Amino acid sequence: MLDPIQIDLKKSSTASRREKKGQYLTFFCIGISVLIIVALIFFITYKGLLLFLKDKVSPLSFLSGVRWDPNNDKFGALSMMIGSITVTILAVLLAFPFSFGTAIFISEIKSSKSKKYLRLAIEMLIGIPAVVYGFVGISVIVPLLRSTMGGTGFGLLSGAIILAIMILPTISTLCVDALKGVPEAYRYTSRALGATQWQTLHKVVLPIARPQVAVAILFGMSQAFGEAVAIQMVIGNATLIPTHLMSPAATLTSVITIGMGDSVRGSVENDALWSLALLLLLISLLFNLIAHFAMRKRT
Repeated sequence: MLDPIQIDLKKSSTASRREKKGQYLTFFCIGISVLIIVALIFFITYKGLLLFLKDKVSPLSFLSGVRWDPNNDKFGALSMMIGSITVTILAVLLAFPFSFGTAIFISEIKSSKSKKYLRLAIEMLIGIPAVVYGFVGISVIVPLLRSTMGGTGFGLLSGAIILAIMILPTISTLCVDALKGVPEAYRYTSRALGATQWQTLHKVVLPIARPQVAVAILFGMSQAFGEAVAIQMVIGNATLIPTHLMSPAATLTSVITIGMGDSVRGSVENDALWSLALLLLLISLLFNLIAHFAMRKRT
């Protein structure tokens, strides 16, 4: 006969039962999330390949063609790819200096009392809906560019400015995390050896934080590349290869947003839009994979 004490010791406690329930619930939620992601990728892939499998459109002509006119069986996505990549790169070039300067101010200049107000401004930018950025672009940026640089004001530069404002909080926040991830002991040691604050930042902090800063840039590019509503309102939506900063252009997201509501389900035009969505998904996944490998290299 077992000792009562041994029986009590073999019984699972209330805390352990709650812990198991929490683990089961966590695994269930993770499984559902993974299932949704896999199903979404499979669905977009299936719909995106219909243009090539069902409608017999050449993938090479789709990727290298310049003209986009589904009504006349012209499905060239090259101009939209160039427009998306160009406006994304311009947005990052515009946003990064301000984002990185903000991150240095927040993480390195510790005596300033205005940091909390700067953080508040960044958080407010994150919470503003994309359509509001688009209205600001139409009301302020487009007329300003029209009066100073000529043309209609709609084009690559106006889209890049709007995207730069939108991705500035993302890059700033990730750069702050990158700089704060450098151990304080490195700063103290550098200062103890006679280096100034800016010498410490340039020679010690930035080389260590550089991979994480690169990840911040990649995430900003991914956000800018996938933006639809705001960029649609200011870029001009002309499916042409842009030749200068004020040239109207189109992006993958803007064409999808404009065309999806007007296309008939199952039509060639609808299949072509799904192919653009698949192309957008693949490029966005590429950005995320590069960022993932950059983070692994950092660790």
